[in-house]
Amino acid sequence: MRPDLAPPRRPAGRLAALLAALLASTAAQAQDNGASLPLWEIGGVAFGVSQQAYPGSDEQVNRALALPYVIYRGKYLRADRQTAGLRAIKTDRLEFDIGFAGAFGSSSDDIDARRGMPDLGTLVEFGPRIKWKLGEAMGGRWRLDLPLRGVFDLSDDLAHRGWSLEPEIDFERRLANGWNWGASAGLLIGDRRLARTLYGVAPAYATSDRPAYEASAGLVAWRLQTTVSSPAWRDWRLFGFARLDSVSGAANRDSPLVRRTTGGTVGLGVAYTWMRSDARAFD
Repeated sequence: MRPDLAPPRRPAGRLAALLAALLASTAAQAQDNGASLPLWEIGGVAFGVSQQAYPGSDEQVNRALALPYVIYRGKYLRADRQTAGLRAIKTDRLEFDIGFAGAFGSSSDDIDARRGMPDLGTLVEFGPRIKWKLGEAMGGRWRLDLPLRGVFDLSDDLAHRGWSLEPEIDFERRLANGWNWGASAGLLIGDRRLARTLYGVAPAYATSDRPAYEASAGLVAWRLQTTVSSPAWRDWRLFGFARLDSVSGAANRDSPLVRRTTGGTVGLGVAYTWMRSDARAFD
């Protein structure tokens, strides 16, 4: 990380964490057939997450949050399951939208490998995505996602932290008991600025056991993920997710900040729908 990247100002941290949690909660909720869903929903969600501090870290970041959420499923304007803003194109096979992802920040005082370095802020990725429906097989639906996103630090006045490309193969299946299950495999590729944010060690932060390191653009991590959600019981829904990240073969595997090849993220939550529209969603 470059020495001119000052530590994020913490007063914005709480707001950043809540906003990132809102994005995560809407993304975690499963969808059924879009024609059967209401146009909008208002409710609340509570969940806990244990997240690897960053791919290659040997420490976890733990969060538990409760907050309201709003979902809107318009024909073009969307705020639902990783789509925020515009869905510009939708055909039987192809969809183009604006999507997001996020990761909680952490204080470097709590991460031994980064002690004395600038904190890792709450990062939100935002940008265009192509979704290509590959068809049905093995009792479920297959899809290829190709998102290209700018990475911004919510804890530091939306400072730009680079670009990410995250191609991913997704599989979704409705189980016999009504539960929804999904799995995905993909990889995360970052530009040099993002690599510096995660893995660079400027000379000013070098120590006897943490030499200076200039990070390179390229593969950040391989990812495997699974999600599960219950059918709606009245207005309640349970959901859970787990993800495995590996930096084996990654561009910055030799960074002194990488201390573990494989790490995981797990989360569990419950969502409650307080109000929903009679009008049906566009899909």
